[in-house]
This record gives sequence, C-alpha cells and structure tokens, in this order.
Amino acid sequence: MRRAIEKADILIEALPYIKKFQHKAIVVKCGGRQLLNKVLINNILQDIAFMNCVGLNPVLVHGGGPSINEKMQKLGKKVEFHQGHRVTDEKTLEIVSKELGRLNQEMVQKINQLGAKAKGLSGNAGKVIKAERLERRGRNIGFVGRIASIDAQSLKRLLSDSVVPIISPLGIGKDRQLYNINADMAAAEIAVSLSAWKLVLLTDVQGIMYDTNEENSLISTLKAAQVEGLIKRGVIRKGMIPKVDACMRALRKGVKKTHIVDGSIPRSLLLE
Repeated sequence: MRRAIEKADILIEALPYIKKFQHKAIVVKCGGRQLLNKVLINNILQDIAFMNCVGLNPVLVHGGGPSINEKMQKLGKKVEFHQGHRVTDEKTLEIVSKELGRLNQEMVQKINQLGAKAKGLSGNAGKVIKAERLERRGRNIGFVGRIASIDAQSLKRLLSDSVVPIISPLGIGKDRQLYNINADMAAAEIAVSLSAWKLVLLTDVQGIMYDTNEENSLISTLKAAQVEGLIKRGVIRKGMIPKVDACMRALRKGVKKTHIVDGSIPRSLLLE
C-alpha cells in the first residue's frame, strides 16, 4: 500500500511539469552505444512513450554509428571519418541505409508495443529531410549531405495526431540521391523547424566536463559566450564539439533550451 501511495505522490508532483510542457515539441537525439544496449534503449523508449501518453510531443532522431561500424567491418569495408563525417561511398551508403532502417523499425515497433503510436521517417521513407551534397575542400567524402530543408508540416501533422516521429538522419536531394547526415545536426534542424521547446542530445558520457577523470567537474550550465573559449582550451573536444555546435545552432534559431545528457542514467529524459 505504501508503495502505491508513493507512486501516486510522484504522479501528483509531476502534474505541474506535465502541464507546462503539454503539446510542446521536444526533440530527442539518441545514438552511439545506447542503441547497442537493450536496457538503455528500452529505458529511453519508455520515457518517449510516457511523454507521448501524457500529452507532450516528443520527436526521436537516432544515429547508428557503432552498429554501422560493426556491419562494415563484417563486410570487410574500411571505416573512415573526415572532420567528424563518415566518408560515404556507394557501398557504405547502402550499409548505412539498411542499418538505420533496421534500427528505426525496431524502435517504432517498441514504441507501439508500449502503448504509444510511432512512425518511422527518413530521407527515403517519408522524405522529411531534404538535403544537398556537403563539399569539403581537398577531399571527396562521398554521399555526405547537409540539410537544405525539413518538411515541418508533415511532422506537425503527426504530432497533432499524437504520433511520435522516429527519424533516421538520411536526406534526399533534388536529384533523388540519398545523403548521409550528421544526426546531431539533423536533430537541431528538426528542433528549429518545429520551434521546439527543447532539444535533448543523449550521449555516452556525463556531459561537458572540465576534467574527464574528475566526476565533480561536470559543467551543469553553459552560456553561449563560454563555448569558444572552452573549445580553445580543449575542454570541449572531439565528439562533443559537433554536439555543442548543434545546440548553439538550435538556440540561435529559436529553440528555447538545449541539453546534453548522459543517456545511461535511468529516466534521464524525464529528469530533464
């Protein structure tokens, strides 16, 4: 009986927050090792389903880097990156498309099993992301794209019907060519197109830390003016740079709040 009362108290305590965010778009990006860990991804999808069922409008954008790397290695393909972008030749694009499609379908099925409604979307399924080739001086990185536009109206129609869009970061060009897109940047542009209340990037680490060896050095709040200096000092580095860039871009274009959150913490989405 006591446990039941505690659960009821938690729901009552959550009511003001549910009311505050009701019908507001919240874009969540997951990827990396989260997608390889069934417990982690199930927790994330449970949070997404809960948000949907209480009247929030979650949108899930996912990557699939480790799964793609694993598949490429099994097929004898070299895994290569240039300035944070996966070098994507025709065979690599085929692998990326299949792996993202598989992951997308699995997440849609799980959300539906949890009692919410979900729909899988990407460049070649729903054509929600319009893209163009990303050029890099002195290096051909293949079928890597940048976002030209987002079909926000299609997403808004799904949200108005209480459907969770689950989006893989593949864009379609005017020439019908498929392009591989950075998932963090895709999430940011989708958040901007929806005038989202929040953009949440789930990571494999605690967040931005002054010292990665010191647990108490987490930077819980960061102002835009601090970012450049922290990059120069090497505090923000490697894979965290594109995530911070995505957050900054979203904030500059009207998204109210952005968060970089440790996706391994149970209920981290609801805690935010």
